[in-house]
Amino acid sequence: MQQASGFPSVRGLSWVTALCLLGDAMLYIVLPLYWDQFGLDALWQVGVLLSINRFIRLPLNPLVGWLYIRVPKRIGVVIAAAAAVATTIGYGLVSGFVPFLIARMVWGAAWSMLRIGGYLTVLEAAGQDGPRGKLLGSYNGIIGVGSLIGMLAGGMLAEVLGPREVALMLGIVTAAGLPLAWRHVPATTAAVPGSARSAPLWKLPPAGWLPLLSGFLTAAVFMGMLLATLSPLIASHLPGSTELLGLAVGAATVAGAVQALRWGWSPFLSPWFGRLSDGPSGRLPLYLAALALAAGGFALLPLGMPLAAWLTVLLSVMLANTAITTLTDALAADAASGRSAAAYMTTYTTVVDIGAAAGPLAAYALAGTFGLGAVSFTCAALMALVASAWLLYGRSRDVAIIKKRPFLS
Repeated sequence: MQQASGFPSVRGLSWVTALCLLGDAMLYIVLPLYWDQFGLDALWQVGVLLSINRFIRLPLNPLVGWLYIRVPKRIGVVIAAAAAVATTIGYGLVSGFVPFLIARMVWGAAWSMLRIGGYLTVLEAAGQDGPRGKLLGSYNGIIGVGSLIGMLAGGMLAEVLGPREVALMLGIVTAAGLPLAWRHVPATTAAVPGSARSAPLWKLPPAGWLPLLSGFLTAAVFMGMLLATLSPLIASHLPGSTELLGLAVGAATVAGAVQALRWGWSPFLSPWFGRLSDGPSGRLPLYLAALALAAGGFALLPLGMPLAAWLTVLLSVMLANTAITTLTDALAADAASGRSAAAYMTTYTTVVDIGAAAGPLAAYALAGTFGLGAVSFTCAALMALVASAWLLYGRSRDVAIIKKRPFLS
């Protein structure tokens, strides 16, 4: 009964998070195109504004984890949703680099509270042996809807209504998340009776450090290196004049369509992957298959082939991305299912943020020195590295008993 009653809380929080993501996703589309209309003076300021929210989360994540041990998750999520409303409306009202910088830093703090609160809500809803994979798949799939709608609104409505008007409109829509958060997010803390001391990272068994390593490397690859180079990678494979369904298209259009397709299938495929991993075979076989698909796809992307075949390979990488994201989160949730859940998921969120922030820097350094092909081959090697680590250590006793007797308890 505890698990069944917890499902609505996960779905409710997922929709709150999806609404809060509308403004952030919109900004990634409109800011690089309309930066002068927001009072910015140079293009480099766009890069700072789109990345500062990730960097500000690195020192804030431990504080958020500490707060959720003492403050009910409902309070934290409501505060985060209110901050999301304020920042999204702020995008439509403020002008200049410094006000935008402050708004993006506030959003970074809000996202930390939403993300860590979401992980902890899933753990509470699933209980000790519940379907964490299915719940995390549903959670990731639903919040992907927010990114999809925000990107589509930014791309389609900004030219018609204006970028500031779109921001104001999305800010009003985001406000619907406030009553949802108050109604559905549990008013409980992450604290558990009894002593709860988390082991230092260097003392963790494979069950502890494997999800952290996987989270860092997969975030660096998919949230950093791939996203940062997707448009130029597509441009390098498009002929000079490309037509799809009779319409002339460019790299930006194809990149947007690929991203939209990925976010569009996520609400359906993420829960399915999570549910499969909850089955008797466990998460590892499916996880290794997804990592192998990603490694093989990345290795093929630099090669010359017909456009239709190349786009098929790219979509297979995006499909692997959907599975890997859900399964990595589920493996981390398995590792955190003890008394130190807040501390472990805070660490996991932080290493994911570090990977996502480091990925674009590594991608452009590789592309500038060795070319775009080096980025894809490096991504393939990193996916193979993650798979090798799980093959070597993933069947150890520490990992096998993670659901039965969490090492952090």
